[in-house]
Amino acid sequence: MGEVLASSCGRVATQKDKCIAVLSPAMAGPAYGLRVHEQAVRRLQEITGCEVVEFPTTRMLQAPAAQRAHDVNMAFADPAITAIMTSVGGSDQITILPYLDAQIIQENPKPFFGYSDNTHLLNWLWRHGIPSIYGGSTQVQIGPGPQVDSWHEQCLCSALAGVDLVLENPGESEDHGHDWADPRALTEYGVRQQVGPWQWAGSSRQIRARTWGGCVQVLQEIFLADHAPVDAELDGAILLLEFSDDLMEPLAFGYFLRALGERGLLERFSGVMLARVPATTLDYQPTLAEQERYRRAMDEVLVGACQRYAPDAVICLGVPFGHTRPQLLLPYGGEVTLDPRAQQVCAHYRR
Repeated sequence: MGEVLASSCGRVATQKDKCIAVLSPAMAGPAYGLRVHEQAVRRLQEITGCEVVEFPTTRMLQAPAAQRAHDVNMAFADPAITAIMTSVGGSDQITILPYLDAQIIQENPKPFFGYSDNTHLLNWLWRHGIPSIYGGSTQVQIGPGPQVDSWHEQCLCSALAGVDLVLENPGESEDHGHDWADPRALTEYGVRQQVGPWQWAGSSRQIRARTWGGCVQVLQEIFLADHAPVDAELDGAILLLEFSDDLMEPLAFGYFLRALGERGLLERFSGVMLARVPATTLDYQPTLAEQERYRRAMDEVLVGACQRYAPDAVICLGVPFGHTRPQLLLPYGGEVTLDPRAQQVCAHYRR
């Protein structure tokens, strides 16, 4: 199934001329939380041994789409940069896509880390033949709290090294941390709950396949803008689904899945992974019982849709690769193994 990387990845890049770029292709998160950003940069350098490089729009509020795209193009073009990490998601990344230089990026492929609104860029890279990594945000997973979550660090190290990693349940979860303006954001996690094992449904066979998908709210934009891959290109793939912190109603999620089913797309996937669903926001704090009912309803909507439209798919529920923390990283366009009998998920980060 692969090898577990149990140690720190300081050895991944020991040459000082190797760099990791931190970009803001959507929202400039560092501008809202500079101290969190600075702590993220220090930690990223310590973990990887790489110099961290910023580009002009990394902390520039409301930077024009063309400028943000130019930073992406230049980060791919720079031979000293070995990986690109996004600072955070946002809400308008779709506007940078026309300015991306396909030739530059295809001639200089490298790991790109992002999620949420970065689903737009991940999908664009997928369509241009470049695998990437779903997850990773310096402003959310690296900078806040007393330290980087150990499982997030292991995933990051494995992805940078290009090795396999059998994923494990961190056993705890938070929907969000403190506001970046709150000094506690630098030293404390948010409110964390103990979580149960990941759940399995559908087929019991083991599958290994490349992945596609992302944040459901962003996928809706991708389909409306006709940016999705040709349906046949997704045959046999594993569909990744997670949600932004704009909570979606189960009924709306059901409509989305029904549309994919009636289109004939859902049945093409050999597996579906639904991330642990966030159930709270900074401004909305339902009871623990209400949170659990909401998450259970979302899981049931997915399982029901797959029973109707994709009865042979392997379904895995609860792996935290979305907006909750600790966050695990998954190959995007690379391969994942789902083994329901062993109840095991393996990320194949090999490039």
